[in-house]
Amino acid sequence: MESCLPVALLALGILLQLAGCSPPPDPVVCTHGTSNCTITNTVGFFLCPAANVTYPRTEQELVAAVAAVAAAKRKVKVTTSHAHSIPKLACPGGRDGTLISTARLNRTVHIDADKRLMTVESGMLLRDLMEAAAAEGLSLAHSPYWHSLTIGGLLATGAHGSSLWGKGSAVHEYVVGLRIVTPAPASQGFAVVRELGANHPDLDAAKVSIGVLGVISHVILALQPLFKRSVTFMKRDDSDLADRVATWGRLHEFGDMLWLPQQGKVVYRQDDRVDVSTPGDGLNDNLIFRATPTQVIIAARSAEERLQENGTDTARCAAALLQADTMERQAYGFTNDGVSFTGYPVVGYQHRIQASGTCIDSPEDSLRSACAWDPRIPGARADNSGFSVALSKAPAFIADMQRLRDLNPDVFCVGIDSRTGMSMRYIKASSAYLGKQEDSIAIDINYYRSNIDGTPRAHTDVGDEIEQMALWKYGALPHWGKNHDITFDGAISKYSKAHEFLAVKDSEWSDQVLGINGSPNVIKEHCAIEGLCVCSEDSHCAPEQGYLCRPGKVYTKARVCSLVKDY
Repeated sequence: MESCLPVALLALGILLQLAGCSPPPDPVVCTHGTSNCTITNTVGFFLCPAANVTYPRTEQELVAAVAAVAAAKRKVKVTTSHAHSIPKLACPGGRDGTLISTARLNRTVHIDADKRLMTVESGMLLRDLMEAAAAEGLSLAHSPYWHSLTIGGLLATGAHGSSLWGKGSAVHEYVVGLRIVTPAPASQGFAVVRELGANHPDLDAAKVSIGVLGVISHVILALQPLFKRSVTFMKRDDSDLADRVATWGRLHEFGDMLWLPQQGKVVYRQDDRVDVSTPGDGLNDNLIFRATPTQVIIAARSAEERLQENGTDTARCAAALLQADTMERQAYGFTNDGVSFTGYPVVGYQHRIQASGTCIDSPEDSLRSACAWDPRIPGARADNSGFSVALSKAPAFIADMQRLRDLNPDVFCVGIDSRTGMSMRYIKASSAYLGKQEDSIAIDINYYRSNIDGTPRAHTDVGDEIEQMALWKYGALPHWGKNHDITFDGAISKYSKAHEFLAVKDSEWSDQVLGINGSPNVIKEHCAIEGLCVCSEDSHCAPEQGYLCRPGKVYTKARVCSLVKDY
């Protein structure tokens, strides 16, 4: 009976949700107006200093902001209204650096309904773009599933949905032009606006830039007539997943998969475009992205910590199974009419189906409820590993993961987060210099993260072996907006047009993930636990807690932190 309480608490966050919410705070905090600042991401994974921040409201003010830092020869990075990237993409490189926020560059500039073109400022939220387009009878064909990313931010990191059809699921494939402010010589006023049209040779560098080429001002997107989608989730055995992974995305325009490895199941999303006259006004209101009572969030996290520290694998798997079943029973947050779920298929307009995030939309309620990951409360805390494996290699990769799972299925309840499953989305090869090199399956894995740095999670070796297997054996590409530092080690060499990208990057702005000046690895005690290195000696793990550097179990070239019980 003792294990029932934490299991029940972990499910409460899904079962009890409110209409109100306290949206996460601005990622930039300053002690003196706009000076002496710090920046973090929305989950508080890092805290970087900056001398000051500017909030331009117009392109002219943006040019002035870039010119000021260029003239002073200071480093500068762009931040947005919510800052969801996990790597330190927005850190300006020390206390003398400057931040430029696009939070107030958030408007629609122009919509040409006849040509189906929409021009927006780079700080506009995806949510607002979708609504504005729909009001004109138009749709953005694809997007990430979380709608509170800015257009500039999601382009910088190559964010995407799931599709192999047409141009594919990456938003940058629908960019037909943009305006970007870059540093310039004194003779040009230290900053210029560069206009990159559809045929400009630098557009393929700028539309996935990880924020190192300049500050995007305006983006022109090619839209489509407003359409509807029909969504059905189907759970099946995973025995043929290795075969299906390369074919499912060809069968359904927006198809994806959610693998629950410990259960031996896959949730297939059968998601297709249907005629706009098809009845239905369905809504995607993802359960994870809804507002949750703050006390429930805190209680659920406390229960999760107890399971991690003192629970058995049996108890952890029971908690994971309960939450996965709860998600399934509630149709993952989909409703047929915006209120209730009555059965599949869920049919609705594109802007109501493609993305969600109501914990950001909801009115302020003095933190009585919040997004589950809000850093102001001791709530959910997780790491996210995201990488893409070429479809030609995906069946073998899946088979390797299944072999690892079959050694001890229960460790997958802890080593990876089977509450939400292992998400798999499709993305096409791109002409963007830092886009995907081949048609691929993008895999997202969430991990429990301790509040104490250097503290290993149970079965940490499982996730690390999967990650190293993907990156080293199968040549996977990391997601630019996710992952630990080690994921980016050597990543730039996997892009055939890396030299063209770096040739366009003609400023002092750089980023750790490019590894231009040294390696992104940080070698120190516990560095492998924190994702800062791949272990080569026991001190990189947590030997005082029995975690030692050992080879992987299936991919033996991996080096992971394994719990050695007799140590």
